[in-house]
Amino acid sequence: MVKRFLLSVLLVATGLVTGLALSARVAERDNLMGLPVEAPAAGGVAAPEPAAQRTTPVAVPMAGAPDFTGVAERTLEAVTNISAVQVVRRRASPFANDPFFQYFFGGDPGDMFGYGNRYESSLGSGVVVSTDGYVVTNNHVIGENNAEVTVAIGDRRELRAKVVGVDSWTDLALLKVDATNLPVVPWGDSSKLKVAEWVMAIGNPFSLNQTVTLGVVSALGRAGVGIATYEDFIQTDAAINPGNSGGALINSRGELVGINTAIFSQSGGYQGIGFAVPSNLVRRVVDDLKQYGEVRRGSIGYVEVSPLTTRLAEELRAPDTDGVVITQMTRGSAAYEAGLRPGDIIKAVNGQAIASPSQFVRTVADTAIGSTARIAVMRDGTTSTVRVPVERQQSRAARRR
Repeated sequence: MVKRFLLSVLLVATGLVTGLALSARVAERDNLMGLPVEAPAAGGVAAPEPAAQRTTPVAVPMAGAPDFTGVAERTLEAVTNISAVQVVRRRASPFANDPFFQYFFGGDPGDMFGYGNRYESSLGSGVVVSTDGYVVTNNHVIGENNAEVTVAIGDRRELRAKVVGVDSWTDLALLKVDATNLPVVPWGDSSKLKVAEWVMAIGNPFSLNQTVTLGVVSALGRAGVGIATYEDFIQTDAAINPGNSGGALINSRGELVGINTAIFSQSGGYQGIGFAVPSNLVRRVVDDLKQYGEVRRGSIGYVEVSPLTTRLAEELRAPDTDGVVITQMTRGSAAYEAGLRPGDIIKAVNGQAIASPSQFVRTVADTAIGSTARIAVMRDGTTSTVRVPVERQQSRAARRR
Protein backbone atom coordinates (compact mmCIF):
# COMPACT_ATOMS: atom_id res chain seq x y z
CA MET A 1 0.00 0.00 0.00
CA VAL A 2 2.75 2.43 0.95
CA LYS A 3 4.61 1.81 -2.30
CA ARG A 4 1.44 2.33 -4.34
CA PHE A 5 0.71 5.60 -2.54
CA LEU A 6 4.28 6.90 -3.05
CA LEU A 7 4.09 6.02 -6.75
CA SER A 8 0.84 7.98 -7.15
CA VAL A 9 2.34 11.02 -5.40
CA LEU A 10 5.42 10.84 -7.66
CA LEU A 11 3.28 10.75 -10.82
CA VAL A 12 1.19 13.74 -9.72
CA ALA A 13 4.31 15.76 -8.85
CA THR A 14 5.89 14.94 -12.21
CA GLY A 15 2.75 16.13 -14.02
CA LEU A 16 2.69 19.43 -12.14
CA VAL A 17 6.38 20.12 -12.88
CA THR A 18 5.92 19.30 -16.57
CA GLY A 19 2.84 21.55 -16.83
CA LEU A 20 4.66 24.48 -15.23
CA ALA A 21 7.65 24.03 -17.56
CA LEU A 22 5.44 23.96 -20.66
CA SER A 23 3.54 27.08 -19.51
CA ALA A 24 6.81 28.91 -19.04
CA ARG A 25 8.02 27.90 -22.55
CA VAL A 26 4.77 29.09 -24.15
CA ALA A 27 4.92 32.40 -22.30
CA GLU A 28 8.52 32.89 -23.36
CA ARG A 29 7.63 32.13 -27.01
CA ASP A 30 4.72 34.58 -27.02
CA ASN A 31 6.92 37.24 -25.49
CA LEU A 32 9.56 36.76 -28.22
CA MET A 33 6.89 36.97 -30.95
CA GLY A 34 5.50 40.20 -29.53
CA LEU A 35 2.23 38.60 -28.37
CA PRO A 36 0.60 39.62 -25.08
CA VAL A 37 1.36 37.30 -22.17
CA GLU A 38 -1.57 36.57 -19.94
CA ALA A 39 -0.94 36.50 -16.23
CA PRO A 40 -2.51 33.47 -14.59
CA ALA A 41 -5.31 34.17 -12.15
CA ALA A 42 -5.75 32.56 -8.80
CA GLY A 43 -6.18 28.85 -9.03
CA GLY A 44 -3.95 28.62 -12.15
CA VAL A 45 -6.68 29.69 -14.60
CA ALA A 46 -5.77 32.50 -16.99
CA ALA A 47 -7.90 35.60 -16.57
CA PRO A 48 -9.75 36.61 -19.78
CA GLU A 49 -8.32 39.68 -21.49
CA PRO A 50 -10.70 42.64 -21.75
CA ALA A 51 -12.14 43.06 -25.24
CA ALA A 52 -10.72 46.60 -25.56
CA GLN A 53 -7.18 45.31 -24.99
CA ARG A 54 -7.24 42.48 -27.53
CA THR A 55 -4.71 43.01 -30.29
CA THR A 56 -5.47 42.82 -34.05
CA PRO A 57 -2.99 41.01 -36.33
CA VAL A 58 -0.97 43.48 -38.42
CA ALA A 59 -0.49 42.72 -42.15
CA VAL A 60 3.18 42.59 -43.06
CA PRO A 61 4.04 43.75 -46.65
CA MET A 62 5.67 41.19 -48.93
CA ALA A 63 9.41 41.65 -48.77
CA GLY A 64 11.37 42.04 -52.03
CA ALA A 65 8.48 43.19 -54.25
CA PRO A 66 9.63 46.08 -56.49
CA ASP A 67 7.84 49.40 -56.57
CA PHE A 68 7.43 50.52 -60.18
CA THR A 69 4.90 53.29 -59.52
CA GLY A 70 7.40 56.08 -60.13
CA VAL A 71 8.77 54.34 -63.23
CA ALA A 72 5.26 53.98 -64.66
CA GLU A 73 4.54 57.68 -64.12
CA ARG A 74 7.67 58.65 -66.06
CA THR A 75 7.27 56.23 -68.97
CA LEU A 76 3.58 55.61 -69.66
CA GLU A 77 3.11 58.73 -71.77
CA ALA A 78 5.93 57.69 -74.13
CA VAL A 79 4.21 54.44 -75.17
CA THR A 80 1.84 54.94 -78.09
CA ASN A 81 -1.05 53.16 -79.74
CA ILE A 82 -0.49 52.36 -83.41
CA SER A 83 -3.14 51.50 -85.97
CA ALA A 84 -2.37 50.59 -89.56
CA VAL A 85 -4.61 50.06 -92.55
CA GLN A 86 -3.22 47.67 -95.16
CA VAL A 87 -4.28 47.27 -98.75
CA VAL A 88 -4.56 43.58 -99.62
CA ARG A 89 -5.09 42.52 -103.23
CA ARG A 90 -7.72 39.76 -103.37
CA ARG A 91 -9.57 37.88 -106.07
CA ALA A 92 -12.91 39.47 -106.85
CA SER A 93 -14.45 36.13 -107.82
CA PRO A 94 -17.10 34.68 -105.49
CA PHE A 95 -15.79 31.25 -106.55
CA ALA A 96 -12.16 31.92 -105.54
CA ASN A 97 -12.10 29.06 -103.04
CA ASP A 98 -14.72 26.85 -104.64
CA PRO A 99 -13.16 23.46 -105.57
CA PHE A 100 -16.19 22.64 -107.80
CA PHE A 101 -15.56 25.76 -109.92
CA GLN A 102 -11.82 25.08 -110.13
CA TYR A 103 -12.41 21.45 -111.11
CA PHE A 104 -14.63 22.29 -114.11
CA PHE A 105 -13.16 25.61 -115.20
CA GLY A 106 -9.58 25.35 -113.93
CA GLY A 107 -7.10 28.20 -113.76
CA ASP A 108 -7.26 31.21 -111.53
CA PRO A 109 -10.78 32.67 -111.02
CA GLY A 110 -9.09 36.03 -110.75
CA ASP A 111 -8.27 35.84 -114.44
CA MET A 112 -11.99 35.71 -115.22
CA PHE A 113 -13.42 38.04 -112.60
CA GLY A 114 -10.39 40.24 -111.93
CA TYR A 115 -8.90 41.36 -108.63
CA GLY A 116 -9.95 43.91 -106.05
CA ASN A 117 -8.39 45.70 -103.10
CA ARG A 118 -9.43 44.89 -99.57
CA TYR A 119 -8.54 47.00 -96.54
CA GLU A 120 -7.38 45.26 -93.36
CA SER A 121 -6.50 47.00 -90.11
CA SER A 122 -4.06 46.04 -87.39
CA LEU A 123 -3.35 47.43 -83.94
CA GLY A 124 -0.21 47.48 -81.84
CA SER A 125 2.05 49.59 -79.69
CA GLY A 126 5.05 51.85 -80.20
CA VAL A 127 7.67 53.69 -78.17
CA VAL A 128 8.71 57.32 -78.62
CA VAL A 129 12.53 57.38 -78.68
CA SER A 130 13.14 61.06 -79.51
CA THR A 131 11.39 64.29 -78.61
CA ASP A 132 11.06 65.24 -82.29
CA GLY A 133 8.72 62.36 -83.11
CA TYR A 134 10.62 59.16 -83.93
CA VAL A 135 8.63 56.08 -82.86
CA VAL A 136 9.82 52.45 -82.81
CA THR A 137 7.41 49.56 -83.33
CA ASN A 138 7.33 46.08 -84.88
CA ASN A 139 7.34 45.58 -88.61
CA HIS A 140 4.41 43.17 -88.38
CA VAL A 141 2.33 45.87 -86.67
CA ILE A 142 2.37 48.18 -89.69
CA GLY A 143 2.21 45.36 -92.25
CA GLU A 144 3.71 45.00 -95.68
CA ASN A 145 1.47 47.16 -97.87
CA ASN A 146 0.31 49.78 -95.42
CA ALA A 147 -1.84 52.55 -96.82
CA GLU A 148 -2.06 54.58 -93.62
CA VAL A 149 -0.38 54.45 -90.20
CA THR A 150 -1.74 56.45 -87.28
CA VAL A 151 0.02 57.00 -83.95
CA ALA A 152 -2.00 57.95 -80.87
CA ILE A 153 0.40 59.65 -78.45
CA GLY A 154 0.06 60.13 -74.70
CA ASP A 155 -1.99 63.34 -74.83
CA ARG A 156 -4.61 61.49 -76.95
CA ARG A 157 -3.64 63.21 -80.20
CA GLU A 158 -3.81 60.97 -83.28
CA LEU A 159 -1.09 61.79 -85.79
CA ARG A 160 -0.44 60.45 -89.27
CA ALA A 161 2.96 58.70 -89.34
CA LYS A 162 5.55 58.35 -92.08
CA VAL A 163 7.36 55.02 -92.39
CA VAL A 164 11.04 55.89 -92.28
CA GLY A 165 12.17 52.31 -92.80
CA VAL A 166 11.63 48.71 -91.81
CA ASP A 167 13.90 45.80 -90.95
CA SER A 168 12.35 42.39 -91.51
CA TRP A 169 15.41 40.64 -90.03
CA THR A 170 14.60 41.95 -86.54
CA ASP A 171 10.88 42.68 -87.13
CA LEU A 172 11.39 46.36 -86.31
CA ALA A 173 10.10 49.53 -87.97
CA LEU A 174 10.81 53.22 -87.47
CA LEU A 175 8.04 55.82 -87.82
CA LYS A 176 8.09 59.61 -87.77
CA VAL A 177 5.27 61.88 -86.64
CA ASP A 178 5.14 65.64 -87.02
CA ALA A 179 5.39 66.66 -83.38
CA THR A 180 7.90 68.13 -80.94
CA ASN A 181 8.60 68.04 -77.20
CA LEU A 182 7.23 64.52 -76.92
CA PRO A 183 7.89 62.45 -73.78
CA VAL A 184 10.48 59.75 -74.37
CA VAL A 185 11.79 56.64 -72.66
CA PRO A 186 15.58 56.93 -72.18
CA TRP A 187 17.71 54.17 -73.69
CA GLY A 188 19.00 51.47 -71.37
CA ASP A 189 21.94 49.11 -71.81
CA SER A 190 20.41 45.68 -72.45
CA SER A 191 23.82 44.01 -72.11
CA LYS A 192 23.65 44.70 -68.37
CA LEU A 193 20.37 42.83 -67.88
CA LYS A 194 20.49 39.80 -65.62
CA VAL A 195 18.26 36.75 -65.38
CA ALA A 196 15.59 37.19 -62.65
CA GLU A 197 15.85 41.01 -62.83
CA TRP A 198 12.48 42.75 -62.53
CA VAL A 199 11.10 44.41 -65.67
CA MET A 200 7.86 46.13 -66.64
CA ALA A 201 6.04 45.75 -69.96
CA ILE A 202 3.89 48.61 -71.28
CA GLY A 203 1.58 48.30 -74.27
CA ASN A 204 -1.95 48.22 -75.57
CA PRO A 205 -3.16 44.61 -75.34
CA PHE A 206 -6.58 44.05 -76.90
CA SER A 207 -6.82 47.86 -77.47
CA LEU A 208 -6.60 48.55 -73.71
CA ASN A 209 -4.35 51.61 -73.79
CA GLN A 210 -1.22 51.91 -71.65
CA THR A 211 -1.50 48.63 -69.79
CA VAL A 212 1.30 47.81 -67.36
CA THR A 213 2.43 44.29 -66.42
CA LEU A 214 5.31 43.21 -64.22
CA GLY A 215 7.64 40.22 -64.37
CA VAL A 216 11.24 39.12 -64.49
CA VAL A 217 13.83 38.42 -67.15
CA SER A 218 13.46 34.68 -67.73
CA ALA A 219 16.39 34.22 -70.12
CA LEU A 220 18.79 36.19 -72.32
CA GLY A 221 20.05 35.62 -75.85
CA ARG A 222 17.13 33.44 -76.93
CA ALA A 223 17.50 32.30 -80.55
CA GLY A 224 16.05 29.62 -82.78
CA VAL A 225 12.55 30.72 -81.84
CA GLY A 226 11.45 31.08 -85.47
CA ILE A 227 10.15 34.64 -85.09
CA ALA A 228 12.76 36.54 -87.09
CA THR A 229 15.94 36.02 -89.12
CA TYR A 230 18.16 37.83 -86.61
CA GLU A 231 17.23 36.48 -83.18
CA ASP A 232 18.77 37.54 -79.88
CA PHE A 233 15.70 37.90 -77.69
CA ILE A 234 15.09 38.77 -74.07
CA GLN A 235 12.62 36.25 -72.64
CA THR A 236 10.30 37.54 -69.92
CA ASP A 237 7.29 36.34 -67.97
CA ALA A 238 5.79 39.84 -67.82
CA ALA A 239 2.36 39.42 -69.39
CA ILE A 240 2.47 40.20 -73.12
CA ASN A 241 -0.71 39.73 -75.14
CA PRO A 242 -1.85 40.51 -78.70
CA GLY A 243 -1.60 44.28 -79.10
CA ASN A 244 1.50 44.53 -76.90
CA SER A 245 3.73 44.14 -79.97
CA GLY A 246 5.98 47.15 -80.34
CA GLY A 247 5.56 48.20 -76.71
CA ALA A 248 8.27 48.93 -74.17
CA LEU A 249 10.16 46.66 -71.80
CA ILE A 250 11.40 48.86 -68.94
CA ASN A 251 13.91 48.18 -66.17
CA SER A 252 13.65 49.38 -62.57
CA ARG A 253 15.53 52.60 -63.47
CA GLY A 254 12.88 53.59 -66.01
CA GLU A 255 15.08 52.81 -69.03
CA LEU A 256 14.07 51.14 -72.29
CA VAL A 257 15.76 47.72 -72.39
CA GLY A 258 13.64 46.04 -75.07
CA ILE A 259 10.82 46.23 -77.60
CA ASN A 260 8.13 43.61 -76.95
CA THR A 261 7.77 41.54 -80.09
CA ALA A 262 6.04 38.19 -79.66
CA ILE A 263 4.57 35.64 -77.31
CA PHE A 264 4.78 31.88 -77.19
CA SER A 265 1.25 30.63 -76.82
CA GLN A 266 -0.77 27.55 -77.62
CA SER A 267 -4.03 29.35 -76.87
CA GLY A 268 -3.38 32.75 -78.47
CA GLY A 269 -3.15 34.43 -75.06
CA TYR A 270 -0.64 34.95 -72.30
CA GLN A 271 1.20 31.84 -71.10
CA GLY A 272 4.17 33.35 -69.31
CA ILE A 273 6.63 33.38 -72.23
CA GLY A 274 7.22 36.64 -74.07
CA PHE A 275 10.09 37.87 -76.23
CA ALA A 276 11.57 41.34 -76.65
CA VAL A 277 14.28 42.70 -78.95
CA PRO A 278 17.17 44.00 -76.79
CA SER A 279 17.53 47.78 -76.69
CA ASN A 280 21.16 47.74 -77.89
CA LEU A 281 20.04 45.97 -81.08
CA VAL A 282 17.02 48.28 -81.43
CA ARG A 283 19.25 51.33 -81.12
CA ARG A 284 21.56 50.11 -83.88
CA VAL A 285 18.60 49.41 -86.18
CA VAL A 286 17.13 52.86 -85.46
CA ASP A 287 20.41 54.61 -86.23
CA ASP A 288 20.78 52.78 -89.57
CA LEU A 289 17.16 53.41 -90.57
CA LYS A 290 17.56 57.10 -89.79
CA GLN A 291 20.77 57.39 -91.77
CA TYR A 292 20.25 54.98 -94.66
CA GLY A 293 16.58 54.00 -94.62
CA GLU A 294 17.73 50.38 -94.20
CA VAL A 295 19.96 48.31 -91.93
CA ARG A 296 23.38 47.60 -93.40
CA ARG A 297 24.75 44.16 -92.57
CA GLY A 298 27.65 42.01 -93.63
CA SER A 299 27.30 38.99 -95.93
CA ILE A 300 29.48 36.24 -97.40
CA GLY A 301 26.80 35.21 -99.89
CA TYR A 302 24.08 32.63 -99.55
CA VAL A 303 25.30 29.97 -97.11
CA GLU A 304 22.78 27.71 -95.39
CA VAL A 305 23.97 25.93 -92.25
CA SER A 306 22.43 23.32 -89.94
CA PRO A 307 23.20 22.06 -86.43
CA LEU A 308 25.92 19.43 -86.22
CA THR A 309 24.28 16.29 -84.88
CA THR A 310 26.11 13.25 -83.51
CA ARG A 311 25.35 11.26 -86.66
CA LEU A 312 26.61 14.04 -88.95
CA ALA A 313 29.73 14.44 -86.83
CA GLU A 314 30.53 10.74 -87.28
CA GLU A 315 29.96 10.90 -91.04
CA LEU A 316 32.14 14.02 -91.36
CA ARG A 317 34.87 12.62 -89.11
CA ALA A 318 34.44 15.34 -86.51
CA PRO A 319 35.53 14.58 -82.92
CA ASP A 320 32.56 16.40 -81.39
CA THR A 321 29.36 18.26 -82.26
CA ASP A 322 30.75 21.77 -81.82
CA GLY A 323 29.99 24.06 -84.74
CA VAL A 324 27.53 24.07 -87.66
CA VAL A 325 27.66 22.29 -91.01
CA ILE A 326 27.19 23.91 -94.42
CA THR A 327 24.25 22.24 -96.21
CA GLN A 328 23.75 24.56 -99.19
CA MET A 329 25.49 27.52 -100.78
CA THR A 330 25.52 29.49 -104.01
CA ARG A 331 28.25 29.04 -106.61
CA GLY A 332 29.98 32.32 -107.26
CA SER A 333 29.29 33.66 -103.77
CA ALA A 334 32.12 35.15 -101.73
CA ALA A 335 32.13 32.09 -99.47
CA TYR A 336 32.32 29.67 -102.41
CA GLU A 337 35.04 31.66 -104.16
CA ALA A 338 37.07 31.67 -100.92
CA GLY A 339 36.96 27.87 -100.78
CA LEU A 340 34.05 26.92 -98.52
CA ARG A 341 32.01 23.92 -99.61
CA PRO A 342 28.88 22.02 -98.52
CA GLY A 343 29.82 19.53 -95.81
CA ASP A 344 32.36 21.85 -94.21
CA ILE A 345 32.00 22.33 -90.47
CA ILE A 346 32.25 25.95 -89.36
CA LYS A 347 33.85 26.07 -85.92
CA ALA A 348 34.41 29.80 -85.42
CA VAL A 349 34.14 33.20 -87.10
CA ASN A 350 36.76 35.82 -86.25
CA GLY A 351 37.76 33.81 -83.20
CA GLN A 352 34.21 33.49 -81.86
CA ALA A 353 33.05 29.90 -81.42
CA ILE A 354 29.86 29.08 -83.34
CA ALA A 355 27.33 26.94 -81.49
CA SER A 356 24.15 27.34 -83.56
CA PRO A 357 22.93 28.43 -87.02
CA SER A 358 21.32 31.59 -85.58
CA GLN A 359 24.61 32.59 -83.96
CA PHE A 360 26.41 32.12 -87.28
CA VAL A 361 23.88 34.38 -89.02
CA ARG A 362 24.25 37.08 -86.35
CA THR A 363 28.04 36.92 -86.31
CA VAL A 364 28.38 37.29 -90.08
CA ALA A 365 25.74 40.04 -90.20
CA ASP A 366 27.57 42.02 -87.50
CA THR A 367 30.91 41.80 -89.30
CA ALA A 368 31.98 45.11 -90.84
CA ILE A 369 31.28 45.48 -94.55
CA GLY A 370 34.55 45.52 -96.50
CA SER A 371 36.47 43.57 -93.87
CA THR A 372 37.67 39.97 -94.09
CA ALA A 373 36.04 37.23 -92.03
CA ARG A 374 38.36 34.55 -90.65
CA ILE A 375 36.35 31.33 -90.65
CA ALA A 376 37.72 28.25 -88.89
CA VAL A 377 36.61 25.21 -90.91
CA MET A 378 36.94 21.46 -90.34
CA ARG A 379 37.01 19.20 -93.40
CA ASP A 380 37.82 15.47 -93.26
CA GLY A 381 38.94 15.85 -89.67
CA THR A 382 41.42 18.64 -90.47
CA THR A 383 40.95 22.24 -89.34
CA SER A 384 41.98 25.24 -91.44
CA THR A 385 41.19 28.95 -91.68
CA VAL A 386 39.41 30.39 -94.70
CA ARG A 387 39.45 34.15 -95.28
CA VAL A 388 36.24 35.44 -96.84
CA PRO A 389 35.64 39.07 -97.94
CA VAL A 390 32.52 40.53 -96.29
CA GLU A 391 30.10 42.19 -98.68
CA ARG A 392 27.00 44.24 -98.06
CA GLN A 393 23.86 42.21 -97.40
CA GLN A 394 21.38 42.81 -100.19
CA SER A 395 18.02 44.02 -98.92
CA ARG A 396 14.87 45.38 -100.42
CA ALA A 397 14.48 49.10 -100.81
CA ALA A 398 13.25 50.97 -97.78
CA ARG A 399 9.75 52.41 -97.78
CA ARG A 400 9.34 56.14 -97.32
CA ARG A 401 6.45 58.58 -97.58
